Amino acid sequence: MHDELVDHLMRSTPLQRGEALRVIQDVLAYFDETTEHYVRRRHRELQAQGLVNTEIFERIAADLKYRAVAPPELSLRQLRRMVYG
Repeated sequence: MHDELVDHLMRSTPLQRGEALRVIQDVLAYFDETTEHYVRRRHRELQAQGLVNTEIFERIAADLKYRAVAPPELSLRQLRRMVYG
C-alpha cells in the first residue's frame, strides 16, 4: 500500500518503514473524514477552547477552503445544521 510514498518518506526523513506507513495511514484517515464529521469535530474542539458559535462557524467556513478536497462553499446556516441538526 503506497510503497512509493513510503519509500519517499524513508529517504527524506529519519522514519523507518513501519513509522512511515503509520504516518501515511494517519494522514489518509484525516483527509478521509467527511465534511460533516470535520465540522462537528472542529466545533467541539473550538468550543472547548472557549470560542463562541459566531467565531467558531466563521473559522470553520474559512478552514474548509483549505482542505485537500474542499467541499462546496457552505453557508454559516448549513454549518450550524451539521452540528445541531
